[in-house]
Amino acid sequence: MDITGKTRVLGIIGWPVAHSLSPLMQNAALEAMGLDWIYVPFAVRPEDLASAVAGLRTLGVAGFNVTIPHKTAIIPLLDRITPEARLMGAVNTVKREGDELVGYNTDGEGFIRSLAEDLGFVPAGRRILVLGAGGAARAAVASLARGGAATVMIANRSVARGEELVEAFQGVFGGTQFAAMPLDIPLINAEVQNFDLLVNTTSVGMGETAFEGLDVSRMNPAASVYDMVYSPWETPLLAEASRGGRRCANGFGMLVAQGECALAIWTGMEPPPGVMRRRVLAALKR
Repeated sequence: MDITGKTRVLGIIGWPVAHSLSPLMQNAALEAMGLDWIYVPFAVRPEDLASAVAGLRTLGVAGFNVTIPHKTAIIPLLDRITPEARLMGAVNTVKREGDELVGYNTDGEGFIRSLAEDLGFVPAGRRILVLGAGGAARAAVASLARGGAATVMIANRSVARGEELVEAFQGVFGGTQFAAMPLDIPLINAEVQNFDLLVNTTSVGMGETAFEGLDVSRMNPAASVYDMVYSPWETPLLAEASRGGRRCANGFGMLVAQGECALAIWTGMEPPPGVMRRRVLAALKR
């Protein structure tokens, strides 16, 4: 790739950001599309967010992704955000549109695409149990309801946080029944057979952590399990689900799909199917 004065710049801001896989997959797609664009990481401390956004605006950067811990804090620094981003309460993609910086959220669409592609799962009319009530859960719950889910149960250690999501969405998606419950393993084990899909949006599964005692074998054999954690590739939750013969997937597909959605927003072109996925998989297998 030759960098010239005409090369358009994209990037990602976060803290830390060195571990991000986005530069690998985005640059692979840009090259495959034959575009004179480049995607680079920008490490931005929380206290420097405002000045960093002002700098990106001044430099004429065409767009950028936003990752932890800036997804919510960036909102007041933008000129406007889309209804989807407002619903999610977070921005993960910013596009320069004329003189404005506009915030989008592609996490929800990426999640729904991954469910369809990796699990063959469509939420319409289905019952889903979501573990966690943070930003990732908010995106999942909103996208599942938008997809026509019949029931979304939110299980969180702080029931009050789960109830906040219920209150936020129940007046928006009239066709979905929302409820909150404690993330109490015995209680979940007693209810898990009532759901078609179990989604983990928490960080449990990373490192040596696991949902001790969670018995997914009680789920209907046709039910599916989705864990947004993708490092390790097979979390304890997915390992147990796989042993029981249930369809399961990690969050890698969501990572790729949300990146594809972001690139389409910036360029107005759909990236070639599979390019991002293959590039990142090749890097992970090194």
